[in-house]
Amino acid sequence: MQSDTNNHSVFMLHYHLIMCIKYRNNVIDDNISNRLKEIFVKIAPTYNITLEEWNHDIDHVYA
Repeated sequence: MQSDTNNHSVFMLHYHLIMCIKYRNNVIDDNISNRLKEIFVKIAPTYNITLEEWNHDIDHVYA
């Protein structure tokens, strides 16, 4: 985890992100989840994000 600072404080934000498929269709399998995770991990440093956990079900992904 990495904290951020400004002039008067130091802070660390933790988010629970849930990404649902439109109409909750059952389309996420292991291959799709792994590809989504690869993309997320690739862009995460750009936004100073650390991925702590990744899970999926057939109609959503949560990180």
